[in-house]
Parts: sequence; structure tokens; C-alpha cells
Amino acid sequence: MAENVLYYGDNLDILRQYIKDETIDLIYLDPPFKSDQDYNVLFKEQNGSRSAAQIKAFEDTWEWDMTAAKAYQNIVEGGGKVAEAMLAFRTYLSENNMMAYLSMMAPRLIELQRVLKNTGSIYLHCDPTASHYLKILMDAVFGPTNFRNEIVWYYRKWPTGKYTFQRNHDIIIFYSKSGRRTRTFNQLYMGRTPSTLKRFGTAKIVSGYDKEGRRLPSKTESKPSAGVRQDDVWEIGRVPPIKQLFPTEKPEPLLERIVRASSNEGDIVLDPFCGCGTTIVVSERLKRRWIGIDITHLAITLIKHRLADAWAHCRDSRAKPQYKVIGEPKDLSGARMLAKEDPYQFQWWALGLVGARPVEQKKGADKGIDGKLYFHDESDNKKARTKQIVLSVKSGSVGVKDTRDLRGVLDREGAQIGVLICMEKPTRAMRTEAASAGFYKSPWGGKHPVLQILTIEELFGGRRIDYPYSEGVNITFKKAPKVKNTGTISQMHLSDEEERQENSKSSKKK
Repeated sequence: MAENVLYYGDNLDILRQYIKDETIDLIYLDPPFKSDQDYNVLFKEQNGSRSAAQIKAFEDTWEWDMTAAKAYQNIVEGGGKVAEAMLAFRTYLSENNMMAYLSMMAPRLIELQRVLKNTGSIYLHCDPTASHYLKILMDAVFGPTNFRNEIVWYYRKWPTGKYTFQRNHDIIIFYSKSGRRTRTFNQLYMGRTPSTLKRFGTAKIVSGYDKEGRRLPSKTESKPSAGVRQDDVWEIGRVPPIKQLFPTEKPEPLLERIVRASSNEGDIVLDPFCGCGTTIVVSERLKRRWIGIDITHLAITLIKHRLADAWAHCRDSRAKPQYKVIGEPKDLSGARMLAKEDPYQFQWWALGLVGARPVEQKKGADKGIDGKLYFHDESDNKKARTKQIVLSVKSGSVGVKDTRDLRGVLDREGAQIGVLICMEKPTRAMRTEAASAGFYKSPWGGKHPVLQILTIEELFGGRRIDYPYSEGVNITFKKAPKVKNTGTISQMHLSDEEERQENSKSSKKK
């Protein structure tokens, strides 16, 4: 495979349909589980009739149902070690949510073992609640002799809960496809402690033992030391909630460590639950090829714009990420089908067409705003105010009330421009109402309609939002670290809350 790909869909179907045997060098997956948080997870309708891989975004609804039971049955009928493990789990766990989770994970892990090269490795990121069950399942799929490490990711967070020790870590289970000597592994090193550096400097420390096992005095060589071999407890800070693109976003340094250790430049990295795309961005920056799979258009939209933002200032167009997306609507009929099947998926996908960021992840309480887009149109970046566009998306019929509602939202939010994206063509009354809102006059001298109506058909035809834009100044998503031509990281982008804080500071100074 020569190109990078984002797949929209159920990862089990994608793996079976698109990914060939032994083509992947490294797999990282962070499958959703925790019952105390909201996640992008598999679900069923109340009548149990739809596929468990259909999405109900950010609601953890794992439960034993007809789909989980069918998945379990298929695994058991296949025989082998995985079937034996699942039978044992069923005996111990009976028919509960954990059993449903393991029943859905088992066939996916089998497919991941199939697509992994003999020299490849897999890192399964999980919560301590499920790590012990998943390790047994991984033993069954990959073989206990291919277990390499149980990595503890240690972090600090605000205290929660009582009557227990603080839970400040996740588990990452590391397996290889084959033996120690055949797999890809690049030794990583930790820095030496201040006391060691003070005593020995950067020289390599060489110690020995006598035949009774007693330690001999240390001596030093003149070569610089690479440091101490990386251990299996990784203290890396979490992504602060204010900067998160996704509720379960993992920090880039964590993924960078994994990608550097178990792959080389040009290798293919797969993330079958890619969320907001941290694995994708890190792999791209480290010159690996990549495949990302997710079952929400929200995630695919976030990843596309995260990539665009990270490389926005890279002058060499050949160095910018090149990839294709499979599974999105490509024409009007596909868009209509998505709108009919899942209005919320349609909403996220439509916002992605214009580069807007979804602002609500749960049903209700959206206050008439489905997405936002930010821009700057003042030359002095230090004093420039962040201005905003609010967006509303309608998958069904529309009328003049929708335009009037959006106008009210504009006034309430103090936004400069409002955009209504709709599946159906607007009425004449809607266009008249939009025209009556007048124009936003940019300090740059341009005039832009305050209320704009865009149909999906027009967006397919290339039409876009009319607003002030300048590369390097405009703001859309909270930006990922920008990648310069040298491959280094520069500044982070402001989040929504930070934007509000900056605006507040600016107004107070005035």
C-alpha cells in the first residue's frame, strides 16, 4: 500500500474488506470501554435490530444483546484458543456488559492478528477495569510467548472518588506477531538522573560483577551515553480538557514513543479506533504511512482538519499529508441516504465540508448552533479579536423559521456571520430573510453576507462560505502542533475556552 487512507465505517468490516494479510507493521488501538465516561462506541437500537457497529456517538451503551450473543457464538464455533478463552469468560462473567465487550473485541483482534506482519507489533491501550481480561484474550489470539510488556502510562489528574487510592494510570498491552529477534524494535532511552549526571557527566557508565556476584567499582568510557534503556512505566501528562479535540484524546508524546519504538520510516501504522487522529498525526510527522478507521463522521472530520492545521504553514506542498477518504458520501444521492439513516452523522459530515468544528456532541441543548468557525481579519495579530461564524445544519425540510432562528442566534452570540447548511433547497422567503440581514464589513475592505444559505448540492459544486480568510491567520479547529519543513513542532492553537479568555482579557484592557 503506497498511500495513506482514512476509512469511515465499522472497523471489523473495513479490516475484512480492505486490509490484506500481513501488510501492517504496527497497530495501536484504544477501544472504548469505560462505563463512567461518554465514548464513541458500538451500539444497538432499542429493538436490537440494527448492527452493533452503528454509532450513537459518545454514549457508552455496552450491553449483552442479540448482536453480542451472535458475535460470541461465531467465535466459539470457530474453535481454537480464542474459543476456549471466550467459553471460560462466559462461565465466569455470565451475560453482562464486560462479556459483551469481549465478544465484540475478539473478532476484531483476530482480524488485527491476520493483517499484522510477522515483524510487526500491536499495542492495546485499555483501562485497568478491562486490562486483565484483554490480556487473556490477547494471549489466546497472539500467543502468550509473544507478550512483550505491560506498559503503565502514569499521569496526574484532579482527584476523583473516595475510599480508594487515586487511579492515575492506564495500561498498554504490548504483543508482537512473532519472536523477539525477528520483530521490529528500536531501543529507546530515558535521561539519566541529575545525581548521576553530576557525578559522571554524559560519559557512558560501565559496571561489572565479580564471580561471586558482587558489584565492581564503576568506570567510565569517553563515549557519550544514550541514557538508560526505556522502562515500562511512562510518566507523560494527559491532554488538558481545555485542549481536547475528543473526550479520550491521548497525548502525542505517548504515541510518538510507541511509533518510534516499533516501526521505521515508510512502515504502515494502523489505528482501527482512530478518534481524533493522534496516531495519524504522529505517524505522518515521523514519516510513516498510516491507515485510520473510525465509525463517526465527527472523527473523520476532526482528523482531516487536524492534519490540515498541523501542516498549514509548510511551504512545500509535496511535504503536506497526502491521503484519501473511503466511506464518505461522494454525491447527492449518498448525502441523502446519510441524512435519512442518521441525521447526526449527516450533521458532522456536512460541517466537515466547510471546515467547521462541531460544538455539541450530545442530543439536545445545542441552542441552535451545530458548528463554529473562527477567523481573524485584523492585521495586528497581538490585538486582533477572534471573530466567529455559527452554523446550523438541517437534514430535512426547511422554512423561513430556520433562517429567522439563525438570525436570533447571531444576535445572542455576537457572531459576525451565520450559515445555514441544508439538504433541501431553500424557499424564496428564506433567501429574502437572509438578504435582509445585510453584510459584515471586514477591516480588510470586503463585504460578506451576514446570513448565508448553502445547500449540499452547492457544496458538492464547490461553493463555500463567504468570509474573510488569510492563510496563517484564520482559525478553524483547535490546531495541532504545526509542522515546519524541518519536521519540528511549533506553537499550539487556542481552544474555544482559551479564545474566550483571550477575548475577555482584550476587552478588559480596552
